[in-house]
Amino acid sequence: MGEILDDNQIYDFINKGFVRINNAFSDELAKAARDVLWADLGFNRQDPASWTKPVVRLGMYSQEPFVQSANTPVLHSAFDQLVGAGNWLPCMSMGTFPVRFPSDEDPGDTGWHVDASFPGSDPANFFEWRVNVNSRGRALLMLFLYSDVGQNDAPTRIRVGSHMDVARLLATKGEEGLGFMDLANELDKFPVRDEVLATGKAGTVYLCHPFIAHAAQPHRGQNPKFMAQPPLLTRNELHISGNSPVQRAIRMAIS
Repeated sequence: MGEILDDNQIYDFINKGFVRINNAFSDELAKAARDVLWADLGFNRQDPASWTKPVVRLGMYSQEPFVQSANTPVLHSAFDQLVGAGNWLPCMSMGTFPVRFPSDEDPGDTGWHVDASFPGSDPANFFEWRVNVNSRGRALLMLFLYSDVGQNDAPTRIRVGSHMDVARLLATKGEEGLGFMDLANELDKFPVRDEVLATGKAGTVYLCHPFIAHAAQPHRGQNPKFMAQPPLLTRNELHISGNSPVQRAIRMAIS
């Protein structure tokens, strides 16, 4: 397959921090994935009264529908364009699923943050994981929509251009970078940014710069939201001197 992203989309990724790809995987794969997830939820699919929690986190998923949805020709082409051919590893697991249900209860996880990418002193403690200016260990943040997500269905909030603010901060922190919580506590000090909601039909994928600030929100719709947020891992470690759009965005921010 040839290049899937045009020049305008590459420009938006560098300057805004994300690009949306419609129909990145099929409705059939999305439905098959939801069937697997429903079987593990412990709720009655047909009875909303049984959906008693605002969010349920399910474990790692590496069954065929998940792996196939992450490795379509469209996505592989986009990975090559954004990260560089040969610089990324195929995604063989969708990681943890935070399945969100309509609820008036606070889900307790709606703070702004940047996903960390390499372990700190205690690898088992996610809150000690770190981020550095070269985005060690992570090439992209990805949002895979396995259900239709409208404005009321707890779409992920994305701060447009926030990857530039994060890059400038990390440039002062050396190879060790910042821990997950330390970086999260800095985000409100950055300039006010527009927000975009990660809505779309099942099969939509948002490919985001690894430094993009994003946040969950309560579900005010009717149907559960199924979304995965796996990293695209690096095959070769990135460096800000590189020529991929991920690296060029960092370099532009700190130049």
